Amino acid sequence: MKFKKLKFKKVKSTNDTAIRIIKSSNLKSGMIVSDIQIGGKGQHGNKWASYKGNLFVSFFHELKYTNISLAALTKINCLLVKKILNNYYKKKIIFKKPNDLLINKKKISGILQEIIPIFDKKFLIIGIGINLVKSPKIKNYPTTNLLELTNKHINKSNFENELKVIFEKNLTRMYKISNKFN
Repeated sequence: MKFKKLKFKKVKSTNDTAIRIIKSSNLKSGMIVSDIQIGGKGQHGNKWASYKGNLFVSFFHELKYTNISLAALTKINCLLVKKILNNYYKKKIIFKKPNDLLINKKKISGILQEIIPIFDKKFLIIGIGINLVKSPKIKNYPTTNLLELTNKHINKSNFENELKVIFEKNLTRMYKISNKFN
């Protein structure tokens, strides 16, 4: 599966932008990247704090030939993000249900997935936020970022490209494997 990369300076949310693009184009899959989100979405209607320099991306693709639950899709996508994070941080990274990745009991990434019916088709939108350079302050929920953990600046463009490659290489294969177990 290939994702066409669409880059923006500022959006309301990358998931909302993905929905708009699906509705207004013939794209079956894509990757939305933005420098800033002014209305990033989190789980259960919460907001995702969006600081410049952090990563905001949404992948979207048509869901065909799969009966995988949203929970299973979330786990697959968290594992792919975790794999990229492990390229930068070698210590333990925990998947916390339903959609967070934690390092040292602090949130570094969140994933928000939505299945959207459009024109008699279903699309999966995978919104990913990763704290690369700054950690949001969330009451009763500690956060961290890669800069704080590694003392190294991460090239955001390289990180985006690595994420794109891992999703392109692994998504279809992982869906096929998961379908066998459902």
